[in-house]
Amino acid sequence: MSYYGFESSYTRFKISERPPDFLFSSVYSYRVIPNQLSIYMTDFMEYMIANHFSSVKNLLIKNGTPFYHGLFLMNLVFLILNSILLNNILKYIPVSLILNKNVERLIHLLLIFFIIITQYTPSNCDMIALCCYLYGVFLTLKYIHTKKETFFYALILLITISTFVRETACLNIAFFAAITFNINQLKQKNFKFIWKVIPLVVAFLIPYMGLRVVLKNDETTFVEGFYVVQNFTSPFNLAGLLFSVIVLYFMYKLCGRESILIFQKYLFFSLPYLIMITLVGLFWEVRLFLPLILTGAIVAVHDFKNNLTIEP
Repeated sequence: MSYYGFESSYTRFKISERPPDFLFSSVYSYRVIPNQLSIYMTDFMEYMIANHFSSVKNLLIKNGTPFYHGLFLMNLVFLILNSILLNNILKYIPVSLILNKNVERLIHLLLIFFIIITQYTPSNCDMIALCCYLYGVFLTLKYIHTKKETFFYALILLITISTFVRETACLNIAFFAAITFNINQLKQKNFKFIWKVIPLVVAFLIPYMGLRVVLKNDETTFVEGFYVVQNFTSPFNLAGLLFSVIVLYFMYKLCGRESILIFQKYLFFSLPYLIMITLVGLFWEVRLFLPLILTGAIVAVHDFKNNLTIEP
């Protein structure tokens, strides 16, 4: 539906024979893994159309280029992986509310729906970044419940790799911090939380800053532009902001006492990301708020009460 049923300002993707040059310049050049996958998938679709899909070649070419079809196929694979990850997360120590299988299915369907409707702006990195983020959420939950260091080290590695996908890798740090941060422990001069978060921050900063040093050239910039004025004056951007705030509010209202505290801390630790969205993103691209929306639902349906020490 998103790729072949809707038209938007991104329809130039449909007429690009190869991955567009702008993906390898400006801020997009830092998304190394999605850009390379776009090249491989374009080559793959060119080969398949020429050698195996000759009977439907005209139909395929009419509805997009090999690059566009490759983009669709790549994101479809990661959408399926996102669905599998969500299924595992929702089933992992749920609150009593979703012990009912039908309720779990409804929540799963709702979250997949949110993912899909945001794809009216086709991107080669969003689905991959979301997959990395959800896997990081799953590793965090496994770590805090089992206390096995293997999951923590896997999270460090995941953040390092996912930083080459998109900057949303920093939200895995925010989620980890929201669950492990305890103000009472800080008052007692227990800084274990800080020492645990530092490796995650380093795992993000090294590839993040390294890419900006290695890929530095005349066309490559830290950001695409500054849109803070447009975000608060354009009716389209204001509509996107209103939609995101309403959804986040409903996710907040779904949370129980322990979950509300964790969600509040998560939003606090996500402030750098939210500030960057405000400065250099466009609110009408509600996909930028998608990780926060999914996290709100995940926090609401996960049972933290008997497995974590939550301060009052």
